Amino acid sequence: MKPLIIRKLIVDEGNELFDAQGMKYVEFPSEFEGIRSFTAKVLEDCPERFLEGNLLEQQLSEIIKNGIKHGNGCDPRKRLRVWYDLRKRVRFIVEDEGPGFVDLDNWNDFFKRRQTALFNEDFDAFLALASWRGPRSDDSDGGNSLVAALEYWNGGMIYSARRNKVGVVRWFSHGSD
Repeated sequence: MKPLIIRKLIVDEGNELFDAQGMKYVEFPSEFEGIRSFTAKVLEDCPERFLEGNLLEQQLSEIIKNGIKHGNGCDPRKRLRVWYDLRKRVRFIVEDEGPGFVDLDNWNDFFKRRQTALFNEDFDAFLALASWRGPRSDDSDGGNSLVAALEYWNGGMIYSARRNKVGVVRWFSHGSD
C-alpha cells in the first residue's frame, strides 16, 4: 500500500517563489467587479500552451478574488499587487493589504482530515469534509478553491509570514520547450 502523503499550505517568507526579480508588475484597485478584466490583463500575453482551456484563468482569478474580497474587503482604496512571469512556466506573486489568511492552520487541519478520510476510503467522513467553510466564508464562497489550487500549482503554493501574499508556480511539460 502506498503511504499517505499529506499536502498542505506552507508559510515561508524566504522562499524563492517570492523573488520578483525580472517579473512583470501590475496593481489593481480592490474592485470585485473588475476581477475578470484584471485576470485578462495579466494573461494578455500568455503563451497559448499555458492556458489549458480556461484552467489558468480560473486559478489566477481565484487568487485575485481572494485578495480583493478576503484580503482587502473590496475596498477600492486598497491595492492588489501582482507580479508575474509567463516565459518558461507560469509564476505569480499576489499581495493584498489585508490581515492575511488567518485561518490557514485551521484549513490545513481540515485538508489533512479530508486527505486521510479519502486515503482510508472513509467516504462518509470524506463527504462530510467536502467543502471548507471558515468563519469568514459567505454564501458566495465555493469552499474548494484551495483544494483545486494545491493540485494545479504543481511547483508550489507558498504564503508569506504575514499570510497576505502568495507565491505560486506551475510547470508544464511540452517536449523540447
